[in-house]
Amino acid sequence: MQNYPALYINPIITAYCVAEQYDLNQVAEILRSCEYKLDPDSTNLFPQVVHIELPATTGVSPQQMNENYRARIGDVFIFPSGTIVGWNVDEESLTLLATKTLFPAVVNPHLERLETEDLEYVEDLSKDSSSMKGDTIYLGCKSGNMQPSDSAETDGVQHPVYEIATSDVNLTLAKIALSSGLARSTKLAVLESLLDEYFALTRSIPTMLSRGKGLPFTRSFVLQKTGQLMSIRAQLNLYSELTDSLPDLFWDSRYELGLERLYDQVGRALDVGIRIKTLNEKMDYAQEIASVLRAQLSEQHGNRLEWIIIALITIEVGFEVRRIYHEKRLSVPEDIV
Repeated sequence: MQNYPALYINPIITAYCVAEQYDLNQVAEILRSCEYKLDPDSTNLFPQVVHIELPATTGVSPQQMNENYRARIGDVFIFPSGTIVGWNVDEESLTLLATKTLFPAVVNPHLERLETEDLEYVEDLSKDSSSMKGDTIYLGCKSGNMQPSDSAETDGVQHPVYEIATSDVNLTLAKIALSSGLARSTKLAVLESLLDEYFALTRSIPTMLSRGKGLPFTRSFVLQKTGQLMSIRAQLNLYSELTDSLPDLFWDSRYELGLERLYDQVGRALDVGIRIKTLNEKMDYAQEIASVLRAQLSEQHGNRLEWIIIALITIEVGFEVRRIYHEKRLSVPEDIV
């Protein structure tokens, strides 16, 4: 049997984070209207994730095409975190799906800060379990081969009809676990980018304070920066898919599938735990800057109130002096005047 590894590059897993959230109910409606088949392997994980299939692109050898039905299709997984992950799907098709087709279903989009991450994977037909070594995923597809159970005729051409095997469901669950780990990293990259932008706009504050200068920031600027920081912290610590050791959609999965192990392997390979810790430490520092800004705003407001009170007292004193002057003038006898 001829070997093809030298001729075919490894297929790619690509993740895009395009928004703060996806409304998966609306995502499902859009995809149905476009005649996509939802949950083709019957994982029953909706509404935690939406799964569709697209034609495969690169990394498929003739050997795989002949021996493995799964090699002929690419998988796309859409997560509520605003992230879409494609397995061996054309980049142009995935980008179009993420930024155009599904755009009506996004909540708080950030296409100007579109984050993307890639990983290579190898379909290993000799193993029935998946793993990750370095930055490469080894997808066990030994039990994933499918034989046609019947044939159907379309336009005069006979096409094989495949049935979904239990092993293919397990393979899809493994892909979802790995995709969820990659989506987590991509979502985290968005928050890292947002925090970098925050620091870029507030970088001059420590220098100004060290020189004893006042901070020339308006009330709207301070409120905006405070709100941005609160939003970043909320997205990091309140959204469970970033901080949980295992997403809720895997709690009912069988232990022997090793989904938690796969999810953790992706997290370790992409340093997700360390990045979350670092991001929290940076946000603690950013919180100190926000506290300084709020103190400056409070001081400015207090000074403004003091000047207003001084002005009002001055005006009142002026009126009182004028009143006393007129009273004394009217009390003077006319003959003296």
